[in-house]
Amino acid sequence: MNPTPTPALDQALFISQDAGVTHRVQSLLASVSTTPISMGVVYPCHRESLLGAIEAAQRGLIQPVFYGPEADIKALAQAEGLDQSGGLSCCQWVEADSPEAAAQQAARDAGQGRLQALTKGSLHSDVFLHAILQHENKLSTGRLLSHCAVGFLPDFDRPLFVTDAALNVSPNVDQKREICQNAIDFALAFGVVCPKVAVLAAVETVNTKMPATLDGAILSKMADRQQIVGGWVDGPLDLDIAISPEAKQIKHIDSPVAGVADILLAPDIEAGNVIYKTWSFMGHGVTAGLVLGAKVPIILTSRADHDVSRLLSTAIAALVARKWR
Repeated sequence: MNPTPTPALDQALFISQDAGVTHRVQSLLASVSTTPISMGVVYPCHRESLLGAIEAAQRGLIQPVFYGPEADIKALAQAEGLDQSGGLSCCQWVEADSPEAAAQQAARDAGQGRLQALTKGSLHSDVFLHAILQHENKLSTGRLLSHCAVGFLPDFDRPLFVTDAALNVSPNVDQKREICQNAIDFALAFGVVCPKVAVLAAVETVNTKMPATLDGAILSKMADRQQIVGGWVDGPLDLDIAISPEAKQIKHIDSPVAGVADILLAPDIEAGNVIYKTWSFMGHGVTAGLVLGAKVPIILTSRADHDVSRLLSTAIAALVARKWR
């Protein structure tokens, strides 16, 4: 399928109002659009999910397989003017008359190796994730599923990652270890060499009355003992010390992670979600995210996601899927 991206989406790439961010996003899209991966698009029965899949296919990122009512999806594409360039002509279809049936069949196909990635359409997240977690669908790797977001921000010349912003509400230290390992593996696939993880808390010293500081210290020691591998882990660190070399110097913190963190491991979902959405809505950044821990990368879209975030998530899923292969 020849890449024929729409002008509307190209304009959306300038949402960050920063030329450096725009250049990095466009470079990533160009580097990934070589050999499309097979992606299951589960129940794309609203405009945003269908448009995102068509755009990604036209850019050469994916070969979409639509799971849902074919007649309804084609009618939606025609009504919304989404198939004017023949975007649906090369797509594959798996008929499913309900969100539950679509999710189950897509998860089963991914578990059997027929799909390299999955993305959520207009069905509820719990229906989508329930199918992924079913043992008989063989998508489990034995790891905890966790969400990791990546942000391209005007004041940073490197991508930043934050986890977990969408799945695990109040993880304990064992769950944080798995969340941390998932994020390190994600950053490695993204091309980050020896990712540096800052385990966030409100302060940089251990305080027994503040559980996040204890978790930070434990995870740091776990990394020392090779219970977390592939990157540097240090904590507790507060946000300014994690990302600001100046704050590190002012507070006299001796750490290989402080000031240069790649991954921010949030203490809970509220903190992670606030960081993630601040990047998008206040930081003039461009963000994307994946669910990790299954056999294939999974895109868990939000209703408020901008078109470029959906496209970038797809590009990153393609990048990760190829690395994992």
